[in-house]
Amino acid sequence: MRCCCALLLIVCAALDCHSQTYTQRGSLETQSTFYPQEAKNDRTHVVGESLFRYEGFFNPSGLVQLAGGLDFRIDTHLQVDRDFKLSWQDRETRRPIGAIRHLSATYHKGPVTVEMGKQFIRWGKTDIVTPTDRFAPRDFLTVVDNDFLAVTAMRFNFEKGTNTIEAVWSPRFTPSRIPLPNQRWAAFPELPPGVTLRDAGASFPGGPQSGVRWNHAGAIEYELSLYRGFNHLPSFDGTPRFTSTGIEVDVRRFYPKIIMAGGDVAAPAPWFTLKGEAAYFSSTDNRADEYALFVIQLERQAGEWFFVGGFAGEAITRNGSRAADFAPDRGLTKTLLGRAGYTIDANRNIAFEAAIRQNGEGVWIKSEYSQLLGQHWRATLDLTLISGDTGDFLGQYNRNSHAVIVLRYSF
Repeated sequence: MRCCCALLLIVCAALDCHSQTYTQRGSLETQSTFYPQEAKNDRTHVVGESLFRYEGFFNPSGLVQLAGGLDFRIDTHLQVDRDFKLSWQDRETRRPIGAIRHLSATYHKGPVTVEMGKQFIRWGKTDIVTPTDRFAPRDFLTVVDNDFLAVTAMRFNFEKGTNTIEAVWSPRFTPSRIPLPNQRWAAFPELPPGVTLRDAGASFPGGPQSGVRWNHAGAIEYELSLYRGFNHLPSFDGTPRFTSTGIEVDVRRFYPKIIMAGGDVAAPAPWFTLKGEAAYFSSTDNRADEYALFVIQLERQAGEWFFVGGFAGEAITRNGSRAADFAPDRGLTKTLLGRAGYTIDANRNIAFEAAIRQNGEGVWIKSEYSQLLGQHWRATLDLTLISGDTGDFLGQYNRNSHAVIVLRYSF
């Protein structure tokens, strides 16, 4: 509500400006996903989804921009809630049928930029695993095909020469969305006979999150960042109860408080660009681990090809007392990571992504072909192969290899 009032004040203050422009864009997308194999808890082979997205940008003056976006979606697999409401907080376990994707006001003058509202905030320089990217929750209902969620925040940027300072303050916590318990992307451990799990909901933390980072751009670009808030990925507490049929464990999600200190660097060389990123996570919550994540990668552009290859690692300094967690960023450590792409022509391109565990117990390979059909239509085919041991983060999804066909109309 405070954010909406602030946006209204900005609009009213700009009414006397003479140069006003409004631009818009949108898309209607239909997607079909095909799973050759059944999962233990999901026998569905085909999932259909549709998404309508609309975005508008209003410039009441040369100093102010108002931007907003709406999503409306539906599907065949009940990943989308059937109760119509316009979501702002993105705390639903299912995707909402209607959502304010982003809504913010931006003021820019000279070296100062201030953005306030629901917005996307990205930190870090590396690909696939980005340790310092703390204001970027995601929708992980389909773990390997995820999208970012915006956060409600105020962001301040000050740029002078080759240096930029960015400060972020977010009054409300936005969690990542995790796989639904009764669907194939929720992988549960083997339980003893007579033991069952029950979803007891989530305990969302109160209080703000804040962060600051300093970036230096030059022959070698580097930045330092500090974050204080909560982990947007959940950990789980279990409370057992004895019933007439055995033991039922109430599983509740919680989001531990963390402090992150990190940095990244990008150094160009004649044959490639070297990138590195690392972050250390500490917590006053004894249930949470304390650990460090790091990524080292090489990038190269060769004609119409681009290549990215690297390694992600983890070092644990304290094991917490929590029973389990859902942590794709940590799940992709001790892993060789790679991306490649080729632009065939102005209308066609191909891309590849891969993550291979160093011990070979988990493999994820994705290939994509995309083609523009006329001025407004684009067709995309994705093929994803997942294999490995069920005890591995990637390998536990070894029955979820799939193909995706996407048809998008943009305007």
